[in-house]
Formats: sequence, C-alpha cells, structure tokens
Amino acid sequence: MFEIILAIHIVIAFVLIVLVLLQQGKGADAGANFGGGSSSQSVFGSRGSANFLSRTTAVLAALFFITSLSLAYIASKEVKGYKSVVSEQAAPAPKEEVDTDTPVVPN
Repeated sequence: MFEIILAIHIVIAFVLIVLVLLQQGKGADAGANFGGGSSSQSVFGSRGSANFLSRTTAVLAALFFITSLSLAYIASKEVKGYKSVVSEQAAPAPKEEVDTDTPVVPN
C-alpha cells in the first residue's frame, strides 16, 4: 500500500510542478496597466473566474496534501524492528578452530 501511494504522490508532484510553471503570474498584467498596453481591469483588480489550470492546480495540491499525510501515517504505523545497540547484549565471540592435523614444533 505504501508503494502505491508513494507512486501516486510522485506523479502528482511532477504534474503539479508542470502546472505551476505553465501558469502566468498575477504581476505579469501590472506592467500592461502602467502604459505597456491597454487593459480594462485595474492594476490588481479581480481576475474573473478561475480558469482550468488554476482549478486543476488546486485539486492536485489538495491530493498532494492528502497523499503526504497518508504516507506519514502509514510510515508511523509500520513496525520497523529497530533496537538500541546499548540495551542489547553482545553476541559471544566465535571460538577459534584449532587445526589438529598439523604438528606444532616448539622452537
């Protein structure tokens, strides 16, 4: 389940980035109102109803937040099995194997 939500989350993030970069900022119209062109709106007046890109961005942002919270919840509930190094007893050292086939010659 975690992997599926993560894949959806990554796709939503990518599409959200693309949609934000495609949109024109509010400040782009301000130059036209100061002599750069003719416009019937005031400098920072209403922009009318939201267009398709802005509504899609809002829906994807909401989905992004939902998937973010879902991933955080699932990750917090998974049992990881982490244990403290300090509280655990050390494993006994492996015993050395003594080679009995070769004779030991004293010096």
